[in-house]
Amino acid sequence: MEERRKRRKLKLKLPVRGHGRYVFTDKKHPERGILSTALGAISVFTISYAVFLSYRNGGQAEPRYAVAVMFCLVYSIAGLVLGILSRMEKDIFRLFPTLGIILNVLSIIWVGMLLYFSVL
Repeated sequence: MEERRKRRKLKLKLPVRGHGRYVFTDKKHPERGILSTALGAISVFTISYAVFLSYRNGGQAEPRYAVAVMFCLVYSIAGLVLGILSRMEKDIFRLFPTLGIILNVLSIIWVGMLLYFSVL
């Protein structure tokens, strides 16, 4: 009760958190996390395109598709390392590092499955 009277007397308004209001923060999107997401997206797209082209070719993969997929494996490993390193930083938004880790792990698993099924 006394606090209300003091606030009325001083006409102080406490900030209320809600929709349409700005919230200032020191968090940032880490550059390594964004790069990790970009590498993961490039890898997933390239592997998908190589599989599609192999399908159109009657299931016969050309050597250039295999080279592209192996480069994607290298990109995915680098992107996974960058995603993990950026995830360990403090005061960051975790969207891009998490998305980068998911995309890179997905492409590594996909390359592994391609290699496994090509042996069969």
